[in-house]
Amino acid sequence: MQRKIRVLVGKPGLDGHDRGAKVVAAALRDAGMEVIYTGLHQTPEQIVEAAVQEDVDVVALSILSGAHMRLFPEVIELMRQRGVGDRLLTGGGIIPPEDVETLAKLGVGRLFGPGSSTQDIARYIREWFVGVHGEGSLAPLPVQPAGAQTDLFEGAAHGPRPSPAPAKLDAHHARTAKSAARSRASKAAKQRTGKAAKQAAKSRAGRTAKQAAKPRAGKTPKRKPAVRGAKPGRALKRARPVTRAKAAKRPAKRAARRR
Repeated sequence: MQRKIRVLVGKPGLDGHDRGAKVVAAALRDAGMEVIYTGLHQTPEQIVEAAVQEDVDVVALSILSGAHMRLFPEVIELMRQRGVGDRLLTGGGIIPPEDVETLAKLGVGRLFGPGSSTQDIARYIREWFVGVHGEGSLAPLPVQPAGAQTDLFEGAAHGPRPSPAPAKLDAHHARTAKSAARSRASKAAKQRTGKAAKQAAKSRAGRTAKQAAKPRAGKTPKRKPAVRGAKPGRALKRARPVTRAKAAKRPAKRAARRR
């Protein structure tokens, strides 16, 4: 019976870059396969459990974190323990050639590096499926539009994009240029305003500090009087002892003044 190939695309470990995995998933879907994408930060146990629940034919891992020598062996061992070790385990990432050979000896399928064509990935999966299940087991392939993009980092079978009209393109460039000019002018005005405010604050602070440190011109500080009740700035007369003769003359002098 003819049927579609079911593929599980997973991102194990702490790798947070899933653009390539999504492109591959879209390319395999457009190639007539049923694709299940598990999302980011999956453990090997979660990926194998999803493969068992979804009854997939292929498990494809995308690993860019450098942990491929730990994750691939762990996933294939869990697949054998769960009874799905006969399914294809493939994937891609930044993997050195010597590690590819080591993983192939463990039972991992072909691995694809950066820049690989999505057509090669889909062709490899189809050839494996036909080799295991026979020629008549694969459903007919969908017709791809002419000029479809198939590069791993450019897009997956989305077809050629129509070029915009020249008038619309010129208007778009003009709007973009105006927006950029307004943004630059606003940024320059903010910078000028900020510099002027800083300079004014500095000058005010400097003047205040100078005025506080220097006394006012033309004025001398007042000296405190040595005796209570005396006016500042005047010399005090020395007190002379009063004799008995002077003390006796004082009432006469006062009486004469009153007259």
